[in-house]
Amino acid sequence: MTLQNILSRLRKAIDDFNMIEKGDRVAVGLSGGKDSLVLLKALNAYRRFSPQPFNLFAVTIDMGIGNVDFTPLKEFCREEGVPYHIEKTDIGPIIFDIRKEKNPCSLCSKMRRGALNGVLKTLNCNKLALGHHADDLVETMLLSLFYEGRLSTFAPISYMDRSGVTLIRPLIYTEEKNIAAYAACLPVAKSPCPANHETKREYMKNLIKTIQKDIPFAKDRMFSAIINPDRYNLWDQYALNPDAGRKKSARENSAREK
Repeated sequence: MTLQNILSRLRKAIDDFNMIEKGDRVAVGLSGGKDSLVLLKALNAYRRFSPQPFNLFAVTIDMGIGNVDFTPLKEFCREEGVPYHIEKTDIGPIIFDIRKEKNPCSLCSKMRRGALNGVLKTLNCNKLALGHHADDLVETMLLSLFYEGRLSTFAPISYMDRSGVTLIRPLIYTEEKNIAAYAACLPVAKSPCPANHETKREYMKNLIKTIQKDIPFAKDRMFSAIINPDRYNLWDQYALNPDAGRKKSARENSAREK
């Protein structure tokens, strides 16, 4: 997998959802994992030919777990010519030592997002880019379906009212396997999270792999069902309430007669 392959999908996502506009100050949430490293590398390459000039920054949230060496990330950002900021926090100890969360991912995500928003305000950034990819999209949909009883997943772009920051996910069309292949040449850091590979998301990842043994194209079909509105065929409020549906039809017929 080459950077050009990653860039073609990233550019399509940016164009399809108008993720980046002229003059944007975009901060990449750089965890040190493969997804965020590839995202930073790709966005930095993209801005060299982007029709909308924008500034790029990298921000790492130090979770306060263990003695993590951020030197490789500092060097990576220096080589890319991207300003880099590390924000020290006590998120790890709060979640694992004080609260002793059994399912820490949701709270951790919210706390990290809050810390990121604080840094973005200091840097005067209006966009936050996260490394969520196509596999994450499908896994999140299944998590919502099985654990919440609803069909939902994250959006490619969303505006956060409280912070005034727009969240973008430029790797939304890129498969994890392609990211992993390219990340082999990048300084990927091992996750210090105690819950790594023992989460509900990891279970969904393995479940999809199991399903694909019998239905090899299953993940692709689930991804298509999410991004293509024409594929949906679910009950709406009128199907659940026939009286409301009849009233709607009556109003539409009356309007046409006028």
